[in-house]
Amino acid sequence: MVAMSTNPLAGLLRKSPFKPIQEHMRKVFSCVMLLPALFDALYRNNQDEVNDLAEQIGKLETEADRIKSRYRHNMPKTLLLPVDRKDLLSLIHEQDSISDGVEKISQILTNRDMTVPEAIKEGLDELLEGTMEISAQAKTMIEELDELVHVGFSGREHDKVTNMIVGVRRSEHNIDKILKKVNRTLFGIEKELDPVTVMFWYKIIEEVGDISDHAENMADRLLLFLSK
Repeated sequence: MVAMSTNPLAGLLRKSPFKPIQEHMRKVFSCVMLLPALFDALYRNNQDEVNDLAEQIGKLETEADRIKSRYRHNMPKTLLLPVDRKDLLSLIHEQDSISDGVEKISQILTNRDMTVPEAIKEGLDELLEGTMEISAQAKTMIEELDELVHVGFSGREHDKVTNMIVGVRRSEHNIDKILKKVNRTLFGIEKELDPVTVMFWYKIIEEVGDISDHAENMADRLLLFLSK
């Protein structure tokens, strides 16, 4: 007698390999949703609140990691879908990189007392706003996967997801422009800050910018699904 798996994720995979990916993305998005509050606490020099939010982010990132690990472990070797196993694993990897980046930002802000230079606040706010927008777009895109499978990767749903992919790419391009502006502003005030602080601010800005890169990579992976 063959023992049936009691792992709920294994049951989801038998129904659809996209369900756990959607579950994972929701957890990742919960991490991203805490970024504005994290920076708001930093603006107000409330280190206790920064630490509390970083702890919440760390817990969410750990939960996302667990979903990813179970998914990899329970992923069947073959799928009865026009989607390659490695493409699905690449998609969840890109999602996981987003929550990893959010955690890295929070760790910097807890391990070192950081003050936001007044000169970069406006650009940083713009960057955060763009990051929240593209993250929401990426989540919505992932939520459409089940319906896309239902219609056989074709028809109106295909066109709808294609338009979402275009939107994510457009947002990523806009964020690249914002990144360049913020980095130029930081470069202009480097002499007013100590070198270590400058280094960490470049790192924080880079990590925020990487979120949009991973969102675009997710869009590219979905485009592969649509083209097969």
